Amino acid sequence: MNFPLFPAPDSPDDAAAPVCSAKGCRDAAVWVLAWNNPKLHTPERRKTWLACDAHREHLSSFLGVRGFLKEVVTLREWEERGSAADG
Repeated sequence: MNFPLFPAPDSPDDAAAPVCSAKGCRDAAVWVLAWNNPKLHTPERRKTWLACDAHREHLSSFLGVRGFLKEVVTLREWEERGSAADG
């Protein structure tokens, strides 16, 4: 699995803190929205957006109405899955 969860930090203190993918939001990410565009991606491929609690529903709806949304899980669960797959 590919885990592109950590954006470029604005400062050294932000180096390990994933943030929400909503435009202009700098809040801590709590959710992972796994998606793919079936016209561009193979069925098993998953792209990810991160969301804070305030933007989870909005970002999910945006992806959902397009038929792109595949799964919404907590960031912790997503990271645990990645650790299990790596180990």
